[in-house]
Amino acid sequence: MKLYFAAGACSMAPHIVLREAAYTFDLESVDLAKKQTASGEDYTRINPKGYVPALRLDNGEVLTEVAVILQYLADQKPESGLAPKTGTMERYRLMEWLNFVSSEIHKQFGPLFNPKITAEWRANQLDLLGRRFDYLTERLNGKSYLMGDQFTVVDAYLFTVLNWSALLKVDLGKWPKLKEYIARVAARPAVQEAMSAEGLRK
Repeated sequence: MKLYFAAGACSMAPHIVLREAAYTFDLESVDLAKKQTASGEDYTRINPKGYVPALRLDNGEVLTEVAVILQYLADQKPESGLAPKTGTMERYRLMEWLNFVSSEIHKQFGPLFNPKITAEWRANQLDLLGRRFDYLTERLNGKSYLMGDQFTVVDAYLFTVLNWSALLKVDLGKWPKLKEYIARVAARPAVQEAMSAEGLRK
């Protein structure tokens, strides 16, 4: 299989999971401005939505959307423990978290990437994110990861988007538990490998 990615983008979450689950896979970077892959392909012919990630399966099918790709990868290797068994309440809790990270963290960071964002708009986004960070801090109390002591696919996703804080100058000083969480996940070998492969570690 092949993962189409952009360095440091949300595609890093499935990249981490591919390494956590010891998959054999190829990587191809995408220039999101030009909508072109590193090999010169028109990326919109691979994923008409034009954004990453996209995962080309061995049978040629292409999967898109972070939360779906993450669950697919975990389900193909249930022994990895990266997602609870389908149909269990724990699995629905994982899906609940994936939805929260997607809509309430990932999408709320989005406007901060806009160079034309106004000071008022930025302040509004930071206030909204702050409330979400309060909730995350409360839910992480006494836990190593979102689902407890077990690292799961949702941690790969949350780590990826929280990691944008440094790039976007979002101060996490008020949320030391989140800083500890980021450091804990960053220390995992698979995460370090993924970051190195994407050119994000010196």
